[in-house]
Amino acid sequence: MTKILIAATFLLFTATVTTAAGPASTDAPQSPINPAAPVKLQYPKIVLYSTSWCPHCRQAKEYMTSNNIPFINKDVELDDSAMNELINKYKSQGVPVIVLGNDEKVLKGFDEQRFKKAVEELQGKKK
Repeated sequence: MTKILIAATFLLFTATVTTAAGPASTDAPQSPINPAAPVKLQYPKIVLYSTSWCPHCRQAKEYMTSNNIPFINKDVELDDSAMNELINKYKSQGVPVIVLGNDEKVLKGFDEQRFKKAVEELQGKKK
């Protein structure tokens, strides 16, 4: 009887200690996150008049895509109305032409610094 009492006391003590300590964690290590949502930049409407073979157009597309800058691509060889806009409205015989906002800025050719400056100027107007 004493052996049973000792065994019962031992089991009760072991169960109490295990429960108090909580179950063993099976999660793998994690890195803490910042729950605040990242600030999303607001860009003006951007329309790129381009062709598939133009290296400067490709550079502009790659820059905007890699920087998560939303833009509308109008291939002037595939879209007659885009070609008409390029020639008649924007008076250009070459690509790329980048239109920012509601015709607020028109950039002929692509230069990263010039593009950034034009976008920043329009973003400053919106504030």
